[in-house]
Amino acid sequence: MSWRDLETARGEGEPAHYLACLRYGQWLWSRGLPARALLAVDRGLFCDVPSGHPALAAHPLPYAAIRWLVAQDIGADFIGNPRVHYQHLADRVRGGREHRVRWRAWAAWAVVRAARPDWPADPRHEVREPDLGEIREGLLRHGVAGEPATWAAALGG
Repeated sequence: MSWRDLETARGEGEPAHYLACLRYGQWLWSRGLPARALLAVDRGLFCDVPSGHPALAAHPLPYAAIRWLVAQDIGADFIGNPRVHYQHLADRVRGGREHRVRWRAWAAWAVVRAARPDWPADPRHEVREPDLGEIREGLLRHGVAGEPATWAAALGG
């Protein structure tokens, strides 16, 4: 696989792009590229798949996959800190789907914090971090049906 597969799938609509991102993430992981795998899964997380679509029924939003990826003991293979990545993304996202992407980024941030409490926040990035209740409310308001439950299950491990 390559990024070209994602571009082809994008032309087939958001559900196809979503599934391609998840497949690509798995493919990258299997080739020892954990940071790139996480970024591919991120792309899937931020797709706009409608509530009730069969793609989500077969493959729920990848909060559990994010937790699994960051919980693996892979040494220095991650480039950067996924907690900081989501913190920056949540605070800086703009555009037409900004609320959905923002709350999904905060939700992924919370999952990473639960899985890897040893990873620090960015001390130079001053941002008010939401609590779990605020994240849940954001997902209820801007996510798809069942998303808060999918997130909560991943958050709990």
